[in-house]
Amino acid sequence: MGQMLKCISPIDGSVYAEREVLSREAAFEAADRARAAQTEWASRPLQERIDLVMAGVAAVGAMNDEIVPELAQMMGRPVRYGGEFGGFNERASHMAEIAEGSLADIAVGEDETFKRYIKRIPHGVVFVVAPWNYPYMTAINTVAPALIAGNTVILKHATQTLLVGERMARAFHSAGVPEDVFQNVFLSHDVTNDLIAGNAIDFVNFTGSVGGGQAMERAAAGTFTGVGTELGGKDPGYVMDDADLNAAVDTLIDGAMFNSGQCCCGIERIYVHESLYDDFVSKAVEVVKGYKLGNPLDTETTIGPMANVRFADEVRAQIAEAVEAGAVAHIDTFPEDDGGAYLTPQILTNVTHDMRVMRDESFGPVVGIMKVSSDEEAIALMNDSEFGLTASLWTRDVDRAARVGDQIETGTVFMNRADYLDPGLCWTGCKNTGRGGGLSVIGYHNLTRPKSYHLKKVTD
Repeated sequence: MGQMLKCISPIDGSVYAEREVLSREAAFEAADRARAAQTEWASRPLQERIDLVMAGVAAVGAMNDEIVPELAQMMGRPVRYGGEFGGFNERASHMAEIAEGSLADIAVGEDETFKRYIKRIPHGVVFVVAPWNYPYMTAINTVAPALIAGNTVILKHATQTLLVGERMARAFHSAGVPEDVFQNVFLSHDVTNDLIAGNAIDFVNFTGSVGGGQAMERAAAGTFTGVGTELGGKDPGYVMDDADLNAAVDTLIDGAMFNSGQCCCGIERIYVHESLYDDFVSKAVEVVKGYKLGNPLDTETTIGPMANVRFADEVRAQIAEAVEAGAVAHIDTFPEDDGGAYLTPQILTNVTHDMRVMRDESFGPVVGIMKVSSDEEAIALMNDSEFGLTASLWTRDVDRAARVGDQIETGTVFMNRADYLDPGLCWTGCKNTGRGGGLSVIGYHNLTRPKSYHLKKVTD
């Protein structure tokens, strides 16, 4: 038996699932099958591809009663939240609805002498490397539009959510998507690199760590294979002096703590105007004190364990370092905090950007809150980060939010909401959050290449 991938359940540390990785030869054979199947798949009418993909989405939905507890076992999200099918279906449905217009030929001009236009051509084989924190929604961001655009897809899912790719492939195959058109694979890092470096793949979409994104780009170096990345984040919230305070507290703290803080666009730092600061902190602390930490299979649990003990260890280290440097921790240790994956959610004040908890990605249930006196101060602090995914602005003034948003180095600007992915907008980042963009019409453009036609007519 070869190398095994093991999903360790955060509930009790047991091995929940394990799968053997493909050999290098078998991985390249899978890529060859995907390439051989791509031409026929792309030749099918667009509506047929859309219908098959949406049937696959519906088949995933039919599994939801099994998926929800399975996700709790694999990565710790409480069953009370019902899984991911709402967002999974919303994103796929939107991409299906806009496909015809997004993939339509771009007419440049036609007269009695010439016809000129630009077509959108699928890349060929798209390799999707998906993360564990929202394993279905992050995967469908690329899987659905890639297939609809006429690509074949190879999905490699995170070891922490080992069974997600299997379920997706099984559902799509049951709906009529050919097996070679959408494949789930289990791969080692070395074989993953070999596939990319060996030109077996035409486009890579990776969601994960900065280090993982760098590894993907290194593997693709010199191959001219496109690589789209969504990497780390340290997303800020800014509560202005005219904000709806209660709404800001409820949304930003939920954005910081939901899924045990393990959200790509989770709120990791909050800046509050000095006129609202004390009330914001007081209300935020009361919200977090009301959480119920526990087994995610228990319907009373509102915050489950982190997906892995090592993730919790990093958050604990950031909190301890901050407190040692003068930060104030407002939440007493919960009785259910076991020093392992079960971690007390924490609010920190008296924090500075000299502390790792305000600079490094935490990806856990902790948020630092700082007082500011002006938009200019808040903008400078929000931009003082190596990351740039989203920013959440709280004000009653749309024009003010737009002015502030124009000055923030980020991929998405929210006003009076946070931690949401709108499939009509491009999901993108800047700086160490990566480059590229998913969903929206731009997502289709990134999953295809332009091909220009300059046709000269024969005239007598």
